[in-house]
Amino acid sequence: MFSTKWSYRIFDGTNILLLLGFSVLTFIPFLHVFAMSFLSLDNAKEFQRFLLWPTQWDFTSYQYIYDTRIFFSSLKNTVWITVVGTLINIAVTSSMAYSCSRRSFSGKRWIMLMVLFTMLFNGGLIPTYLVVNGLGLIDSLWAIVIPSAVSAFNMIVLKEFFEGIHESILESAKIDGCNDLGIFFRIVLPLSLPALATFTLFYAVANWNQYFASIIYTNSSDLWPLQVLLRQVVMVGQSDIFGAIDLSAPPPPPLSIQMATVMYTSLPILLLYPFLQKYFVKGMTLGAVKG
Repeated sequence: MFSTKWSYRIFDGTNILLLLGFSVLTFIPFLHVFAMSFLSLDNAKEFQRFLLWPTQWDFTSYQYIYDTRIFFSSLKNTVWITVVGTLINIAVTSSMAYSCSRRSFSGKRWIMLMVLFTMLFNGGLIPTYLVVNGLGLIDSLWAIVIPSAVSAFNMIVLKEFFEGIHESILESAKIDGCNDLGIFFRIVLPLSLPALATFTLFYAVANWNQYFASIIYTNSSDLWPLQVLLRQVVMVGQSDIFGAIDLSAPPPPPLSIQMATVMYTSLPILLLYPFLQKYFVKGMTLGAVKG
């Protein structure tokens, strides 16, 4: 019989090996995309093999994309959607969650019922499009950020977090002369910074990856975010979309352009994620029941 100490060691070792194996499996596709992005005209036939490391470092595809107007236009749109959309998300979600967390708010029951209803049912794509069109938002970036201003799930979790703030703290602020807005901005929000940081990250990643609303509500390529540009290049095969510029050398292989576009689109989130990973972990347990 193994001792309890050795049982724990075997269990931990098995978990580590399994997790390392899964990590390698998830990393291999990214490594393949990275290797294929350096494909040149001279070794274009290499795409027939599964590459895990570049056979040569050819940055022609990256330079080809970098020198085009549409790439920076899409990058600007993505940054705008991420920044403005996240600010709207946090403002609407936090204010709505705080209102519904107060016992003195008599209409919170009906509001919560409507919020829960939207988690189960929605109006559908065509009615939503008609509403956005009726508001005059078609072919504008506002059509991307306003319809998704609040997530019902995030609002409910944040409401539960606000309800965890002790009532005596809020009553003390009222005695000192604070009104509801003062309590919200001076007491509740500073005490909720970990939760707000978590949902800010969730909303920012969702806005960065936004593409479906852009396809539905925008008609001009000048309003494309990076994800729509990536879709056109990789899914539709429109790799010549960057060919509006005049290059003295022939363009790189289409497959190399596609993989370089994937790298350009993924790189900002990949660089930020290691520094923000703890907020993802905290967000997974934010609404958990405490023992």
